[in-house]
Amino acid sequence: MPLDTSKIETLTPSQFITFTIPNSIPNPVKHYCYLRSPLLRVALLDSPKVTSNGDAPLIAAMIVPGHRESDWIFCTESGHFQLLLNFSNVSRLILIGNNPQPNSGASIYIRPPVTDTLDTEKLEDDLKPFVIALHPTECFQDGLPEPVFLTYEDDIMYRATIYRYVGPVVGEFLIEDVEVESKDDTNKVFRRRLRFKRTPNLIQSEIPLVPTISNAMGDLGLDLPSLRKMNEVEFRVDTDVLVQPYLTAMVSGLFLIVSLLDQRIKQGFIPRALCLGVGGGALLSFLNTRLKFKVVGVESDEVVLSIARQYFGLNSGNSIRLFVGEAIGYIAKIARRQRERSTRASQANTDWLDDKYDVLMVDLDSSDARAGTPPAEIIKKAIFQAVRLVLHDHGVFVINVIPSDDLFYMTLIQKLQDVFHKVYEIKVGTKNDSVLVATMSSVPNDHDNDLSIKLRCTISGAYVDSITEL
Repeated sequence: MPLDTSKIETLTPSQFITFTIPNSIPNPVKHYCYLRSPLLRVALLDSPKVTSNGDAPLIAAMIVPGHRESDWIFCTESGHFQLLLNFSNVSRLILIGNNPQPNSGASIYIRPPVTDTLDTEKLEDDLKPFVIALHPTECFQDGLPEPVFLTYEDDIMYRATIYRYVGPVVGEFLIEDVEVESKDDTNKVFRRRLRFKRTPNLIQSEIPLVPTISNAMGDLGLDLPSLRKMNEVEFRVDTDVLVQPYLTAMVSGLFLIVSLLDQRIKQGFIPRALCLGVGGGALLSFLNTRLKFKVVGVESDEVVLSIARQYFGLNSGNSIRLFVGEAIGYIAKIARRQRERSTRASQANTDWLDDKYDVLMVDLDSSDARAGTPPAEIIKKAIFQAVRLVLHDHGVFVINVIPSDDLFYMTLIQKLQDVFHKVYEIKVGTKNDSVLVATMSSVPNDHDNDLSIKLRCTISGAYVDSITEL
């Protein structure tokens, strides 16, 4: 289908256009240039919030990094949208890269050498006329616009796709083993990751990957490509460590009730956690193995649960119980049981699944990258009131939040404040990502106890010290 150039002339909220053009870059092989395919894939995406304040909109282009053209981050609309979210002032983001071949999803990626600055500048100069032509008409009011080029960087040195799966709920997803940049060259850092195609820029689960040779274990001084070639090397996952910052922040929310939990433990009770959203199960494994919680996990996709057991070391048993189901429905079911028990107080409870929980943790993404986290259907007073029935009087409700906009975030906070005693915030990283913690009752100030010491020994204290009441 021919390209309708009139669509390019106007900014249209969430407009996504992709097409190919002949590669006209002179001498792409002579210059250290990654754009070498006969056809180049061009994709442009307009911001969902196109506003006019009298200033010319900012249009930016990004050259797809070498050998990443088949990466979902760059070849899908959802990945493109998540890239655009990183640049809040950009009204249109243009991606230019090699045209991926059919079924060319590379199973191995090795970061290429850094391109010389002069070669990068030469490539951008060659692309400038084309990028200018992709600007909307309003950008030409004061003459030719000056193209803006953005760059993409991440921590991946090497990546091997272990398996591709399709789940009935989450759709296509990948299990990847990666080597990431380390702070020094002496220690190699390996991870196993889970990524969904519907939100490819988000790492759903990440867990340390440890190589072993006979009785030797840990850092063997070799990079991941070398280790993968050695038949005697085996890899195991380490479920004792949290490497994703937001998970550390979620566990930090327990500090608000740490003295009450410590008292219950000393009275012989085992703390209980309900986790909505399992993914690879890193959070569940940590709560169980390091903090000795009994954990119930609810995951909507049975295939995701299967790979959590097979590839991420999630062991279900007496102290970890896993269920396939929809999160809201599960909360409603447990809340209904609590109502029934309250009207039949003398009836004995024989299943610890029906007991109340000390903490309920929500780590749910949305099927639409534009919608934010958690899904909008869970942000309802009726749901939060059901959560109250599921929690002990001292319990906490912990939510991982990636807001789609300020209104989304403020609405979530207000509805939590309407239902719970207090709401606290833990900022994660430099973006708008955060963890919200809602309490059922007043928070004691006594943090001088055995569980507090244990928590500080197992997670970073930085998030604990940054807990702020809203």
